[in-house]
Amino acid sequence: RGRGSLEPPPLPLPLPPPPPSPPPRIVQQAAPARQAPGPARLLGMVSKAVLRLVSAVNRRRMKLLLGIALLAYVASVWGNFVNMSFLLNRSIQENGELKIESKIEEIVEPLREKIRDLEKSFTQKYPPVKFLSEKDRKRILITGGAGFVGSHLTDKLMMDGHEVTVVDNFFTGRKRNVEHWIGHENFELINHDVVEPLYIEVDQIYHLASPASPPNYMYNPIKTLKTNTIGTLNMLGLAKRVGARLLLASTSEVYGDPEVHPQSEDYWGHVNPIGPRACYDEGKRVAETMCYAYMKQEGVEVRVARIFNTFGPRMHMNDGRVVSNFILQALQGEPLTVYGSGSQTRAFQYVSDLVNGLVALMNSNVSSPVNLGNPEEHTILEFAQLIKSLVGSGSEIQFLSEAQDDPQKRKPDIRKAKMMLAWEPVVPLEEGLNKAIHYFRKELEYQANNQYIPKPKPARIKKGRTRHN
Repeated sequence: RGRGSLEPPPLPLPLPPPPPSPPPRIVQQAAPARQAPGPARLLGMVSKAVLRLVSAVNRRRMKLLLGIALLAYVASVWGNFVNMSFLLNRSIQENGELKIESKIEEIVEPLREKIRDLEKSFTQKYPPVKFLSEKDRKRILITGGAGFVGSHLTDKLMMDGHEVTVVDNFFTGRKRNVEHWIGHENFELINHDVVEPLYIEVDQIYHLASPASPPNYMYNPIKTLKTNTIGTLNMLGLAKRVGARLLLASTSEVYGDPEVHPQSEDYWGHVNPIGPRACYDEGKRVAETMCYAYMKQEGVEVRVARIFNTFGPRMHMNDGRVVSNFILQALQGEPLTVYGSGSQTRAFQYVSDLVNGLVALMNSNVSSPVNLGNPEEHTILEFAQLIKSLVGSGSEIQFLSEAQDDPQKRKPDIRKAKMMLAWEPVVPLEEGLNKAIHYFRKELEYQANNQYIPKPKPARIKKGRTRHN
């Protein structure tokens, strides 16, 4: 080839392909260790389990009580949850997978035991109650239901299967008399004074609210009058609104110091309208008049029970009545005080007999007044000697001056109750007195342990000031 040749220069040789790069190295990371639930989450899981247990209980109020009790129990062992969380973490690290449910089961099992114990205690707490169908079960209001007679009437109606609402202002009533029913689904206790209107749906009203012992109604005569007049008016208004039947607990005091013996329902009485007992006697007479005025004008169904002297457990020991005075004095070794010569007569019935008579009268068709009492008559002196003997006391009998307006004789004519209610007292006097004495012994022990002995206080009105009640 000479100079000036037109041939192109030779092409450069291709470069060899680069060697293949090695595959990327995959580093396999270990899965994060499973963490045990913290205390808050663990508590939530236990709470859900507790709620499932409580929801299995049928009674609504029992659910609430169980829930509160179980929450308190869970709170009391809260410190253990934190320790358990640490133990679970350690167990997971050492043993791998762990079934949390088994640990929760260990916590819930004691709670199940608590539920079983609580259910057992609830079922044994109340006296046995009869089951009534919806048609037969009545809604019953008892004013003064925490008092002596009212609390025994509450027991009777509750055990018969009715729904009972007790209204009491605790002037003379005591919560202890009905506390064994508190929490029962058929029972309700309302702190209310009947001189104020009450709005409630009921089928029957037992109007027992009123001080009934001389020291109580003499201590506050205006309150006694208001309860027996305004209170009765309010209860009659309630009966009219809801179509309920009302039973008025009247008294043998409407006969005053009787000139007829024994006293029948037709006797009009012999009453001092301005004496120290008049606030109670006349208050009950006006209450009876109101009942029959409402029956005639408004068509309200009324029943009137004229109750004679009654005794039994739950009497106030310092209420000033003959039986309670004698029993307390005999138990404490004090002289038994008899006012006057002791020749005055009384006829005492046991409280269970009276309660049966009240229920029979309420459910009868008898709208006129009915005497409820024991026709077995004894002198006051005989009562003192009998109680002294039953107690086994060495107390003396002390005679004091006769009380003002104290009735000389009192004995019921119960032919009407026998014929129209098929009712008469059945508890013998000594049997009833022994039960009352046993109750008073226990009450003295209770008061000694609580260092409290209630005594009526005298009414005091400051000079120059008007007292409003």
